[in-house]
Amino acid sequence: MATLPIALIQTRTPASPSAALAHVAPLIRAAAAGGAKLILTAEATNFLIKDPAARATALTTEDQDAVIGGLRDLARELGVWLLIGSAIVRSGHEGDDRAANRSLLIDDAGAVVATYDKLHVFDVDLPTGERWRESAAVRPGDGATVADTPWGKLGLTICYDLRFPQLYRALAKAGAVMISVPAAFTVPTGEAHWETLLRARAIETGCWILAPAQAGAHEDGRRTWGRSTVVGPWGEVVAKLDHDEPGVLFATLDFDAVERARTAVPQLTHDRAFAGPA
Repeated sequence: MATLPIALIQTRTPASPSAALAHVAPLIRAAAAGGAKLILTAEATNFLIKDPAARATALTTEDQDAVIGGLRDLARELGVWLLIGSAIVRSGHEGDDRAANRSLLIDDAGAVVATYDKLHVFDVDLPTGERWRESAAVRPGDGATVADTPWGKLGLTICYDLRFPQLYRALAKAGAVMISVPAAFTVPTGEAHWETLLRARAIETGCWILAPAQAGAHEDGRRTWGRSTVVGPWGEVVAKLDHDEPGVLFATLDFDAVERARTAVPQLTHDRAFAGPA
């Protein structure tokens, strides 16, 4: 298998699509100038808005979203593959006004070649007093996605999905050699769990784990953990931005490492049926 130069884009996405595009586009250009052939952005690349009325104003369909359109044009201009970690768009489900939290994989001709709607939505009351009800605004997806790329299969996940290892195992068993985890982790959960969970998913699957993150204090009042990270198939942290400022993280993926990890511990071939607990 080939090696692949990649870049993760760590963002502090503003509260309007036009500002969001102006924020992320220069970082993507810097990634391409640095040699990356696959570039991945964070969750909610097109806007981060808590206020329901302002969010409703910004929300549009996938084909009308200014950030998606702008980044498709940019991928074509730069000749790179681009994963929009996620965009918040209309779900398109009749009778359900909630949005979709959607990853979009764009090829080097600017075409959307795969999408994935976040399966697991973040509904939680944190010990700090923070209360999140993503399900109030986001309709969960219905299925998993493994996308073909010139370098191998890419499994798509988003943020809270990271806590559900069965999804990652299914992606690996479907042929994924790399899995994306674009995120907007809160600071308490990021500090406690982010790197540990990323390394665990890599070890369990023998995949490259690619995790671009939102970072820092946002316009809408939230604060996100940052620390965008690339983890190798053996569970080693290969590259990391050890801060919560916007930036570009470069890494080179060696896909022979996937085969080495899976040969050393062939756990993906050892599933056994079992009776449930009493």
